[in-house]
This record gives sequence, C-alpha cells and structure tokens, in this order.
Amino acid sequence: MTKSALTAISAKPLPEDTHSCWSCGSMRAAHFCESCGKVQPPVPVDYFSFFGLLPKLNVDVVALEKSFYELSRRLHPDLNARAGSQEQEWSLEQSSLLNDAYRTLRDPIKRTEYLLHLEGVALEEQSKSATEQARATGEIKKQIVPPDLLEEVFELNMQLEELRMNKKMGEDDPALIAEIGKQKLSLEAKHEALLQELQTYWKTWDSLVDRSHAASEERAQVTDKMVDVLNRRNYIRNLVRDVNAALEE
Repeated sequence: MTKSALTAISAKPLPEDTHSCWSCGSMRAAHFCESCGKVQPPVPVDYFSFFGLLPKLNVDVVALEKSFYELSRRLHPDLNARAGSQEQEWSLEQSSLLNDAYRTLRDPIKRTEYLLHLEGVALEEQSKSATEQARATGEIKKQIVPPDLLEEVFELNMQLEELRMNKKMGEDDPALIAEIGKQKLSLEAKHEALLQELQTYWKTWDSLVDRSHAASEERAQVTDKMVDVLNRRNYIRNLVRDVNAALEE
C-alpha cells in the first residue's frame, strides 16, 4: 500500500487549525487556497471525503472525473515547481492521494472493496494471507465453492481434466471444447449478474448513509451480503481464468 493510501484509512474532518491558509491566512479550500492558490498540507481523510463525497456506493462517475481533472490542474507538482520544498512535497502527496482516490472510486468493484475496507473488512489481506499460507505449506490454495455452483463446477472440472488428457495424448474432441465454451459463457453471464446483484446492495447501503443513525447491525448485514457477492464473483472470475488457460494450452 502506498504512503498516500495509508493516510486514507478513516474519514476525518479538517482540523480547526487547517481552515486558514498557511500562506495568506484566508479561509482555504480542502486542498488549496482559493485566495492565493497555494497548495495546503494534506490531512488524513478517506477517498470519499477527499472528493467531498459521502461514503456512498452509487457515484456520479462523470462528476467524479470532472472533479479529478479540476483538482489535477490545481495540485499537479509541475505547477508548483517554483514553490518552496515544503509546498512541493505537499503537492506530491496531494497529487498521489488524488490519483489513488480517483482510480479506486471510478471502478465499481474497487469502490465497493474500499468501502468494505473502511468498515473493517480486509478482503485483500484475507486473500493474500491464504495465498502465503498455501505457498508456505506447499498445499493448493483452498477456495470455497459457492453452493449454487457445486454441481456446475464439478462437471466443468471433469471436462477440463478430460481436455488436458486429450491434449497430452494428441487427441482432438471438438464436441468437448464446444461444451466447455458453453460453460464459460454461462459463467461469464453469472459474473455479470453478480455485479447487478451487488448494485442492489449499493442502494440499501446508500439509504443507510442517508439515515446517518442506522444501527450497526443493519450496516453489518449489508456489508456481509456485499462480501458474499464479491467472493462468489471472484471465484467465478478465477474459474473463467482457469478455463481460458486450459483452452489455450
């Protein structure tokens, strides 16, 4: 994780002593002074707060892109090349955080994973830990097959094993390849459908944010559902990757 990402773990308002510009004393904007244009010291805020957004999952990507380019023009290090070393450093930090925040929030899956991270769910760390453990023990990384895919995955794995054996023996089975291709299309359709299911939970989450006093149990229920969808979606993505690898061998 980058240094700028490490400073963006939890949302925090601007401290009182940062409301005035360090250079001219005027009331400052979050990232630069409206009066003198000087870049301001970065403050530890999450990616949503950096863009002045509530932690919602339905984001106006067009407006986000507009804000990104406006801030890029004001914070870019090249524009502050003649500034003092401290301001140059702030410009680099602000620009780095801007880029990280934009790349995360414009992508629907990364945005969801990041919000879950803010809620205390470390999906990436869990996956990394499982991978490292598998490497250390020499065991194959275990993945839990989603219950609704058990039968389909079993059949597909049998077909992939048969395909690999055929290739080793130099045999060709167009019918088997065609059947695996159909399975792949089915999995890709499920992968897309899960994104649509995830978006229904976005609406629920956003309504809880609007209520502001929503019970922690309600928030936990929605985040658990989003985690389940992401896990199933990642499993299918990896399965499709394995199918592609087998077909290309």
